[in-house]
Amino acid sequence: MKAAVIVFPGSNCDRDVAVALEAAMGRAPLMIWHGDAAVPDVDLIVLPGGFSYGDYLRCGAMAAHSPIMGDVVAKAKAGVAVLGICNGFQMLTETGLLPGVLMRNASLKFICRDVPLRVERTDTPFTSGFSAGAVITIPIAHHDGNYFADEATLDRLEGEGRVALRYCDSEGRVTDAANPNGSCRNIAGITDARGRILGLMPHPERLADPALGGTDGAPFFTSLAESLVSA
Repeated sequence: MKAAVIVFPGSNCDRDVAVALEAAMGRAPLMIWHGDAAVPDVDLIVLPGGFSYGDYLRCGAMAAHSPIMGDVVAKAKAGVAVLGICNGFQMLTETGLLPGVLMRNASLKFICRDVPLRVERTDTPFTSGFSAGAVITIPIAHHDGNYFADEATLDRLEGEGRVALRYCDSEGRVTDAANPNGSCRNIAGITDARGRILGLMPHPERLADPALGGTDGAPFFTSLAESLVSA
């Protein structure tokens, strides 16, 4: 598998995700500057977490108009797998590659802690290493992670099986109390209709090595390494 991580002014998780990818792939991903015009031929593009452009205007809104993003969108539409983590998820909604928006947390506070997630979908390159219904622990760190979409869009996501991850309690129950940010229907991550694009607010790269205190995030990257094979 060949992968590229897009680096923006204000990215702060680009190196973390690069380390996780290298551990899974056996090779370092390409690090592509946001001002470049094109992404080389790769199997996976990652939009990492952080505070691109200082989160001015709206989180991810300015990054969505960076020079590189035209090619990211084109490659995504052509079928290249794209993973957007936290700020990267916000970019995916800002470019229209995924529906909905990420709003201010319901508490109006920045939240940084480990949360339980229930894996809802395992038939994607990102989640094939999990069992359906598995409860995993992944950190969140965001101020604008409250996923919102209108009811028709939410019904379509549910009907098409595009909700990949939900916030839950330690027993896998999806409750209001287990929802850290107010996201509609406890949604933590969604895919596009083909399952080739995943946006999620939690940070799997931050819990992908025993040295970090856990490995629940590692299957996201090993799944990709096993599912995406370079021609």
